[in-house]
Amino acid sequence: MFKDFKAFLSRGSVVDLAVGVIIGSAFTAIVKSLTTDLINPFLGLFLGQINLSGLVFSVGSAQFKVGSFIEAIINFIIIAFIIFLMVRAFNKLTKRDTTAKDSKTDVLLSEIRDLLKNENK
Repeated sequence: MFKDFKAFLSRGSVVDLAVGVIIGSAFTAIVKSLTTDLINPFLGLFLGQINLSGLVFSVGSAQFKVGSFIEAIINFIIIAFIIFLMVRAFNKLTKRDTTAKDSKTDVLLSEIRDLLKNENK
């Protein structure tokens, strides 16, 4: 059982996933700091409050933390945009590689076809 577990952990996909989770959590901390420390004070200048997360309105005894919700939306938009850019760049890189391989393959197949035609004549 230990051997199977060790083999499972040594697979590239599990290690890649662990690295992705660690980098993702570090990236989330950076984006949260960007939102909390830079973007929110800037938006707070226009809203009249420096701390956007302190933006709360009450109805009776219920408090609605609108500022915290806005922070979460800003964090999500930033992270989603960065992931979009990364996936887009990755897709462009993989398309270039397959296109280059296909063109080489086409050239080689054309040469083989021409040689076979010449042999049969």
